[in-house]
Amino acid sequence: MAQRTHSHQLILLAVALTLVIGLFLLPKVIVKPKEGKGELAQDAARTANRDNGAAAPSTASVESGKPAGATPEQPHMAIAPKQRQEISALTAKYTAEKDPIAKLRVASELADKYKAVEKFDSAGYFLEQLAQARPGEQTWKRAADAYFDAFTFATTQERQKALGAKCQELYGKVLKNNPENLDAKTNLGMAFMASENPVQGVVLLREVLVADPRNEKAIYNLGLLSMQSNQYEKAVERFRELTKVNPDNVNGQFYLGVALAQTGAKADAKAALEKAKSLSTDPGLTAAVDEQLQKLQ
Repeated sequence: MAQRTHSHQLILLAVALTLVIGLFLLPKVIVKPKEGKGELAQDAARTANRDNGAAAPSTASVESGKPAGATPEQPHMAIAPKQRQEISALTAKYTAEKDPIAKLRVASELADKYKAVEKFDSAGYFLEQLAQARPGEQTWKRAADAYFDAFTFATTQERQKALGAKCQELYGKVLKNNPENLDAKTNLGMAFMASENPVQGVVLLREVLVADPRNEKAIYNLGLLSMQSNQYEKAVERFRELTKVNPDNVNGQFYLGVALAQTGAKADAKAALEKAKSLSTDPGLTAAVDEQLQKLQ
């Protein structure tokens, strides 16, 4: 899956250690380092449980005007009345449609509508219906990617496990069609972090790097995993590697700076953070960099 836009990449988020590493997986989050030996604090007001589980979508959230889990602190999660009406109409049409081909067309429309309002598991549900009707590497991957989007926004262990299991199932089908699909293997590896076998996730990520030593996504995720486990020297190695592969990787530069700061290399940390800041005009990144730089004073 391609990296998101910077607006999604840079949602400021800190996560309690009891939550699985899945929250740290994609560029849309910024992982705040621990203060001493204390746990990371959870900033619930800055994130959202965007979906309602790995199952058929509920119309309740559509009728209410907000995806399940939205709160007054997340006004960006509200569904506009026009979009809500469109989804409701399409849902009714999908339920009533008897012709299999026509039903699949409606399912495709619903998937697009749900993705537009960032209800990714609902989009995944309808994309899975399409994949079941027309199984293949790309159809399974579209469904798996939608569930993976939902997985990366999950804010509880329960949802992470449920959505992670769905990702494992669908990415397994992708890899059965094409064992060389490295993007699917990378996402599968991260989904395993929410399972009873997280070591398998690390194994898969390392397999990706064996096949493609310059794979930015795999290097990035392994770097974040190192940070989450307080292996800051290892994280520095990973993010240095990432920024050598792509010096313009904003997230790589940012986390290189954060990891370096944790090792006490303040001058190098400042340089990496300033580099990250120079690569983007995103206000979220600017605020995050300024916060980190202030700590280095």
